[in-house]
Amino acid sequence: MSSEFGGGLDTAVEKAFTRPAPKAAGTRMRYLVKHLKGTKAVAELLGVSQRTVERYVKGQIKKPRPDLAARLEREVKARWQPQIKAKARKKAATTGGIILDIHARMGYTAPIGTTDQDRIRHITVA
Repeated sequence: MSSEFGGGLDTAVEKAFTRPAPKAAGTRMRYLVKHLKGTKAVAELLGVSQRTVERYVKGQIKKPRPDLAARLEREVKARWQPQIKAKARKKAATTGGIILDIHARMGYTAPIGTTDQDRIRHITVA
């Protein structure tokens, strides 16, 4: 449940980005190589060989395996525009804040028709 909240907060922060994160695998690899200052560090981070990272950077490999694509996307998004992400979080903490809008199932397992029967509630919390 907390991962859903964290994901929602990350999505809200991403709206503050001034540029979209890179989409292509090669562009994402080049960004990580530049950010981490080397292909070896990127290879260790993603769990692939250094040579594989070099092939993506050169453009010899275009489409990553699904598991690698997911790791690549996650790592790029985690590092994309850190100053803007920090400013958005600081602004939200010091001004109006963040509003969470949640649908949750609350109640007890009880016979149908009783007041204790569980049902979906809509909760909005600032």
